Amino acid sequence: MHGIQPTTALNLAALRGVCGNCSMRELCLPVGLDQDEIATLDRLISTRRTYRRGDSLYRAGDSFNSLYAVRRGFFKTFILHEDGREQVTGFQMTGEILGMDAISTDAHACDAMALEDSEVCEVPFTELERLSGEIPALQRHFHKTLSREIVRDQGLMLLLGSMRAEERLAAFLLNFSQRFGDRGYSRSEFNLRMTREDIGSYLGMKLETVSRTLSKFQEEGVIEVHGKSIRLLDFARLKTITTCR
Repeated sequence: MHGIQPTTALNLAALRGVCGNCSMRELCLPVGLDQDEIATLDRLISTRRTYRRGDSLYRAGDSFNSLYAVRRGFFKTFILHEDGREQVTGFQMTGEILGMDAISTDAHACDAMALEDSEVCEVPFTELERLSGEIPALQRHFHKTLSREIVRDQGLMLLLGSMRAEERLAAFLLNFSQRFGDRGYSRSEFNLRMTREDIGSYLGMKLETVSRTLSKFQEEGVIEVHGKSIRLLDFARLKTITTCR
């Protein structure tokens, strides 16, 4: 089920008010643009859409038309295998971008699903490319935004590929701590909207291993867990775990 409730174009005041912590803010409001260029960008963000928990933003094989900035909420991306198993490829929170997987092939390589009631700003890619050619500052900001997201994801996956179970989960928690903190939220206390199964799929761990490792961290006083609520009690210990060999 795809999301509903498209709204009209965001005005500049609204963009400044709601996108201050969004990674797309450099795309929507890059420094150095004149008023006419800002007005043009304002019109580019043509649609906001809401998605209920469990709704699909797009599915593997769908034609690529737009990038999506998460205005609020939480998504996961995953590949669905022929036997019905899901392989989670990422989690995206408020202020992050979805849809970059399809830029090179013009078709999405994975599914994206809302993990809670969410809202996205839709950025038509054809128009974005056209404007990027006309506005050099926009092109530079766009490339920086894409590069930052790609480097972050690649860096995390490279680390996880060589880590033991405890190291993987510690790195995962620290990664989310940083991402929440970068958006003005608490670095030490946050809710993880995904299931333990999703975490295991993403980290290449069995569900039992995820649950056992979280329990061990809690017993050792490193974290405190209440359902999906996580409180990080010992950042130094978590960082030490990620560097153990």
